[in-house]
Amino acid sequence: MKKTALYDKHVSLGAKIVPFAGFEMPVQYSGVTEEHFAVREKAGLFDVSHMGQFFIEGPGAKDLLQLVTTNNVNALENGKAQYSCLPNENGGIVDDLIVYKMEDDKYFVVVNASNIDKDWNHILKYNTFGAKMTNASDDMSLLAIQGPKATEILQKLTDINLSQIPYYNFTVGTIAGINNVIISNTGYTGSGGFEIYFKNEDAVKLWDEIINAGENEGIIPCGLAARDTLRLEKGFCLYGNDIDDTTSPIEAGLGWITKFDKDFISKNTFAKQKEEGITKKLVGFELQDKGVPRHDYPVVDSEGNIIGKVTSGTQSPMKKTGVGLAYVDKPHFKLDSEIFIQVRNKNIPAKVVKTPFV
Repeated sequence: MKKTALYDKHVSLGAKIVPFAGFEMPVQYSGVTEEHFAVREKAGLFDVSHMGQFFIEGPGAKDLLQLVTTNNVNALENGKAQYSCLPNENGGIVDDLIVYKMEDDKYFVVVNASNIDKDWNHILKYNTFGAKMTNASDDMSLLAIQGPKATEILQKLTDINLSQIPYYNFTVGTIAGINNVIISNTGYTGSGGFEIYFKNEDAVKLWDEIINAGENEGIIPCGLAARDTLRLEKGFCLYGNDIDDTTSPIEAGLGWITKFDKDFISKNTFAKQKEEGITKKLVGFELQDKGVPRHDYPVVDSEGNIIGKVTSGTQSPMKKTGVGLAYVDKPHFKLDSEIFIQVRNKNIPAKVVKTPFV
């Protein structure tokens, strides 16, 4: 199992460590609910250094990324980031990712930890454009400072005016005396904040500086469990649960990152789905009775026929009800449709609702 540069720090803070995507990762510190509310109301600090980072550069970099991703890389200006996905040849998704345009002919790509090798090999396979590819995953760390107080806390450590970095924009600068930090207004919690990328050797210093800077604002360390409840309340997809090699971006509600004004892998498949309609769709649902929905629980209709399955589910700390995402067959995926989630052989009534849940 791999360890991030902050592993010893997590252990010393009493974090519960679990195996995740080939890494020993902190799943929680003080408790999921406390960490969840800290991010919603104040600030939380996550070590997400297990994520993968690639640099793709040279005259062929843009053409390569245009072919292997669904979003339109042409729309990126220097200093902007873009959520996208890598489609496979069968109309499924290799991974979802963020593409950063560092400068002309130089891109920074952030992928999921469990897919680093798969993504690298997939992009490499299509690199007939002579783009230079560098896998920096083992050399870089990533911290996410999330929550309404995140900007205020991080601002104490840098001269860069963070309030001038819009959502899905980034800059490169100095934080806590450490140079060449990528400072990105992105995150996976829906509560605002920044993700910062830097060299492994600076991880402990930056962690300590951020925790110290946020002491009065109530920042606390947060683990993967709170990250999951936070992203689910906002309806964000998790690779391996809500999207995978067998689901299309159109079925997953990711049509907004699928741009048909360019050529890319499986474009014709997705265009056909958009034109003709789909037979299953990823929807948000809310339980109408007590129960906690979980991954892989069956979704049934009023007669008990299986019409789908839950991909992500939890008890929402904010709403205090069971919420989740599920692939549901047509026509049951329409908003306000009544569906039932099988929880321990009991069919709990649920309603198809718009995301985010909060």
